[in-house]
Amino acid sequence: MTEAKMIPLPNFVTYPPAEMAARSAERLEEARRRRTVRKFSDRPVPMEVIYNCLLTAGTAPNGANKQPWHFCVVTDPAVKRRIRIAAEAEEVEFYTRRASERWLEDLVPFGTNASKPYLEIAPVLIPIFARSMEVLPDGSKEKLYYVQESVGIATGMLISALHHAGLASLTHTPSPMKFLNEILDRPGHERPFLLLVVGYPAEDAEVPEITKKPLTEIMTLF
Repeated sequence: MTEAKMIPLPNFVTYPPAEMAARSAERLEEARRRRTVRKFSDRPVPMEVIYNCLLTAGTAPNGANKQPWHFCVVTDPAVKRRIRIAAEAEEVEFYTRRASERWLEDLVPFGTNASKPYLEIAPVLIPIFARSMEVLPDGSKEKLYYVQESVGIATGMLISALHHAGLASLTHTPSPMKFLNEILDRPGHERPFLLLVVGYPAEDAEVPEITKKPLTEIMTLF
């Protein structure tokens, strides 16, 4: 068994308590401005921004540093069209057959339905895949660890980075999403985790009036 090679912690920055509080408050206000958008502009986005945000997501903590994620970046209108057609077919099944009455009732405040025009209008789609294993050059397979947790953390960091850069996003999860493997030619050991829609909000974009739970409901102090 090989030994761990350790290095001094690089580039960590600490701040005085007052500055820490100010920075955390600023980040909170920025996070509160983030809203899921379902109406996008077709305005192109700088690809350098997308790449930087993906590199940010790639810094996420993960099981044994196996980095069990793969991000596809889709800008081709023909590919976006194929994704929309396949996604809407699954959404029709969801709204007409799969979803319970309670689930559909819970979705009413959001005004959603099986039509997903933003999958073609938004300039960038980022299908995110969770890799269950690593296929080595010799064809052997290597187990990956804490895959769902790792990909979930990376996805959250990606959404936060996109918002920080000035872009809106939508987490889209048609179920099942195996059509993404076929359309994007991804191997079977990669499971579609989430389809992230990215771009600028349309000028007439609206969002539902909702609130978030207060700290007293999401935290217990011991």
